[in-house]
Amino acid sequence: MTENELQILIHSWENLPVVILHISNHPEHLGILMDLAMDDSHPKNWRAIYLVDKIHEQHPELVLPYLPAMTDFLLITKNDSKKRHLLKLISLHDVPAENVALLLNYCVDVFTNAALPVAVRVHAMQILFNISLKEPDFKGELIDLIEHEIEHHGSAGICSRGNKLIIKLRLPQSNF
Repeated sequence: MTENELQILIHSWENLPVVILHISNHPEHLGILMDLAMDDSHPKNWRAIYLVDKIHEQHPELVLPYLPAMTDFLLITKNDSKKRHLLKLISLHDVPAENVALLLNYCVDVFTNAALPVAVRVHAMQILFNISLKEPDFKGELIDLIEHEIEHHGSAGICSRGNKLIIKLRLPQSNF
């Protein structure tokens, strides 16, 4: 499958299950899909990262090698739909030590930005929680940050995930 063929296919919702099945059966074509996902020049390319997310649900091992590139792209994309899926995918995996400071700063900025969509902010909050598992000294600050966001920008999604994470943050680490 070529990039042009894939570009045409992702422009129609009806084709997306076919693309997911094809990539699942031909993982060597995932790189083409990733190239589209990390290209902001076409408005509908966000569907490519949506497909990567769906492929990850069935075959996370296929997507795992692309996490460093996804992290790099996350920092430069302006597309909130892509941010949502990228943050979700990153949140489902361990944050590599070399990306902790980078993701910490980025996710604090995203989480505390009430102008961003709730789903984007919730996934950023989850990554901050994941970082706190590696950096226990950050737990207290994260609790304060979550409580502040719940009080001042408390959508249903922020409140629900935030309260669950606060409970976990207050438990001894061995109980995670």
